[in-house]
Amino acid sequence: MRTDVTFPGGGPKLAGHLYTPDGPASASASASASGEGIRNSLPAIVVGHPASGVKEQAAGLYAERLAREGFIALAFDAAHQGESEGTPRGLEDPARRVEDIKAAVSFLSVRPEVDPDRIGALGICASGGYVVPAAATDHRIRAVATVSAADVGRQFREGADGTQDPAVIQGMLDAAAAARTAEARGEGVGEFPIFPATEEEARALGPHGFEGWEYYCTDRARHPRSAKSFTWNSVDRLVPFEPFRFISLIAPRPLLMIVGTEAVTSHMTTEAFADAREPKRLRRIDGASHVDLYDKDTYVTAAVAELGDFFGSWLRTPASVE
Repeated sequence: MRTDVTFPGGGPKLAGHLYTPDGPASASASASASGEGIRNSLPAIVVGHPASGVKEQAAGLYAERLAREGFIALAFDAAHQGESEGTPRGLEDPARRVEDIKAAVSFLSVRPEVDPDRIGALGICASGGYVVPAAATDHRIRAVATVSAADVGRQFREGADGTQDPAVIQGMLDAAAAARTAEARGEGVGEFPIFPATEEEARALGPHGFEGWEYYCTDRARHPRSAKSFTWNSVDRLVPFEPFRFISLIAPRPLLMIVGTEAVTSHMTTEAFADAREPKRLRRIDGASHVDLYDKDTYVTAAVAELGDFFGSWLRTPASVE
């Protein structure tokens, strides 16, 4: 069952879809709301979307599938994007995105159907980076998982595969600086396109560039509210961001990282995982690329099975409640 919700974001109001299990789990939630207490409350998971994505795409798919596994799951739009509030539109601000995740935890923690001691978080792509610093510093997040985790700062600096010419990001920072000056002159907030205009241009970027374009810009997963451009003042916020720097602080809470064996970004997960502390688990999905894990059923099914087992083990009912 899906419910449209809004909640405070520590700034812009955020819009989300709250997925709840059908059947007995829903009855338990109703009992909790009626005052039977926390024994009837359910574990819940915050699900963050990729950069430029919206809750109706990959995040919503995973939230809906996790609800089938018996969890309450919240997919929401980041501030400045989708149906959430915030201007300028298309701002991708890592600090804000981390705070959005914490705001989503706050929202869930006071829901009568949610056990506040059993809240986890899942980040997909860029949110796989954002969820790490959120969890590292917010102990209400009891278990952390990522799917196709991306270090967006590194991706801007070096490219998805680490081979980008350093001149590229220097040119983007020049443009970002010029855009800030233009904004100060009252000329508005400048923006730049995220995706190529045509399939031919997308294919010229290689497999990773093409699959991102195909997902967001064709009938595969296109959505009218997903961002097709970012503001230039996003760039100098993104470039110095290092999402995995404090990944070790998640321990002793558990970490699961899921990545496709064919993902061009897989090195980001591998290196971050090496810096994490136990308990931790790395799951490689054979044959999956970075974007395959967004929506292709074979790969999503494998990932959700892993996530269901992970969250089911670590967000199980506390012994005092059993």
